Amino acid sequence: MTNQEIGAAITAALDLELPPIALAVVDQPPIGIHTIQTDLPSACSFWRRAEQGVFYAPAEAHFNCPVGAMVMGFELPEVVANELQQLVSNMCSCGYISSDEPAHIPAMQSRPRGIVYGPLREFPIPADVVVCWLTPLQAMIWNEASGQARWNCDIPAPVSGRPACAALPASISQNRPVLSFGCMGMRTFTEVSGDRMLAIIPGALLAEFGAKLQAMRCTNDTMQSFYKERLSAH
Repeated sequence: MTNQEIGAAITAALDLELPPIALAVVDQPPIGIHTIQTDLPSACSFWRRAEQGVFYAPAEAHFNCPVGAMVMGFELPEVVANELQQLVSNMCSCGYISSDEPAHIPAMQSRPRGIVYGPLREFPIPADVVVCWLTPLQAMIWNEASGQARWNCDIPAPVSGRPACAALPASISQNRPVLSFGCMGMRTFTEVSGDRMLAIIPGALLAEFGAKLQAMRCTNDTMQSFYKERLSAH
C-alpha cells in the first residue's frame, strides 16, 4: 500500500478529524522537499505544522526544546545541553519527575541531521513513525486493534505519558503502536484539544496496523448494532 492509501485507511477506520502525520529522520535535506525557515517553540509543535504540508526541519530548528531535541536523537550543542540539564534539574526540584527518570527516557538511537514532516497521505518517502490525535472512542478501537486489550496477555502495554515525544522512539524501538496521554508541554505548544490523546505507529507496521484498524472498526460497528438492538428492546 502507498502512504496515501494507508493514510486514507487509517483516517476512515477512525473517523479522524486531523490527518495522520508522518516523520522520517534523515541525514541530509531530501531533494525537492521544502526546508522550513523558522524554528518553533517545541519539537511537538512541528507535528501540528505538518498538517499543512510536507517540509524538512534541520536539527537546529528543534533546539528551542532541549528535551524534544534530545528525544529525537539530535546531537546537542553545549549551550543546548546545558539548558537541558538545567531544565531537568528544575523538573526534579518541583516534583514533576524523579531524579532517576531522565536516564530512562526513550530517545532515537541515530544522530539525524533533521526530520521530514508532513501528512501521511502526501508523504513522499518511507515514514519512520506516524502520529495521530485520538478521542477516547478512537483510542478504544486503536487499543483493540493493537492487541493490547486482550486479557490473555501477561502484562498489558502501558499508556505512556511525559514527555509526549518519547512515545515516538518508544514505538520504533519496541516495534508496536503506542498510546500516550501526552504531557503539559505537548498540550501547551500544540494547542491540541483537551479531549485528544497521542497515538503512534512505527513505520514498519504501517500497512499491517492500518488493515487491523479497518478490521476492528468493522467488528465494533457489528457490536454497536447488536448493542443498539438490545437497547431498543428495553
